[in-house]
Amino acid sequence: MGTLRVLLLGASMGAGHDAVCAELARRLRDRGATTEVCDVLTLLPPPTGRALRGFYRGTVRHAPALYAAIYALFLSPGDGPRPGSAPLAVTARGRLLRRVRAFGPDLVVPTFHLAAQITGRLRAEGVLPVPASVFVTDFAVHRGWLHPGNDLYVCLTERGAATARAATGRPAAVSGPVVPPEFHRAADLPRDPVRVLPDLPPGAPPVLLSTGAWGVGTRTVGTARLLAGHGCRPVLLCGRDERLRRRAARVPGAVALGWTDDLAGLMGTARLLVDNAAGQTAAQALAAGVPVVAWRPLPGHGRDGARSMAAAGLSTYARDPDELLAAVRRLVVPGPERTAQVERGRAVFTADAAELLVGPVG
Repeated sequence: MGTLRVLLLGASMGAGHDAVCAELARRLRDRGATTEVCDVLTLLPPPTGRALRGFYRGTVRHAPALYAAIYALFLSPGDGPRPGSAPLAVTARGRLLRRVRAFGPDLVVPTFHLAAQITGRLRAEGVLPVPASVFVTDFAVHRGWLHPGNDLYVCLTERGAATARAATGRPAAVSGPVVPPEFHRAADLPRDPVRVLPDLPPGAPPVLLSTGAWGVGTRTVGTARLLAGHGCRPVLLCGRDERLRRRAARVPGAVALGWTDDLAGLMGTARLLVDNAAGQTAAQALAAGVPVVAWRPLPGHGRDGARSMAAAGLSTYARDPDELLAAVRRLVVPGPERTAQVERGRAVFTADAAELLVGPVG
């Protein structure tokens, strides 16, 4: 792979796609490749990318029903003609081709669905001269990822790969999620909360509550109160939402954290993750041997992803407070159910995505 040049197309929508791009780039560089990472939002006409990010963030946070309707119309699986992202993909055409000419890649790797639409169209038109291998970051593969012009799909599960093959007629491989190695190492460390959270009171099992980089969720502070009232120590991951962190800090028995660069260390303290997105934090928990409970998932791709994870046995989907508390009671303590879910989660990491992605040109 010595002189291989790879252009990775991520997106600054939260932090998950950027994290996947960074880890894939690290793995490729370790194998001798030269990499460049591009935020696909910067390929759109200004200020379209910034507006798209702001609209997505605002609807998920303040108008989840609107986002669910948009997802159902544009992205959710289903038959029949529906609008797609073609107009946006067209506007990025010139900038991406100029980036390709400037960098001279042997391979382009989209890790965001809009990027996959852009490369698929350009490959189908014959104007993108190098292969496009898509890494699908979602457990539920929606329409936005799928374009028959792309050369290869690498998915998290066999179910996702089957969806990609059926929809595009293209090869699809399975790797499991892409997370940095420190999360895998965390699974083999003793669960020692004091190591990372020295002020954590002893006794109650620490339970992480994820809200992503933007601190988005439904009644997250109420969930923290519910868990604290039933013998847990909720540790809220509030991302960059300082207002949420201040509100969560007022919950008796809770620990409220802002943005952290040591999420692997926190995973090493936790008995459980209560997750609402089926995104990168959930994938990191699987690697770290932390059971995942899906609770009040975000609309659209978050809900579909949570259902797909649960259907694969990788998480437990709680539909009401009683189911949430019952799942927490079963999974925070050692036992066959916890062990089985953890083992299924670790087993989902079946191959190195970086190796699979370069297959067409390696």
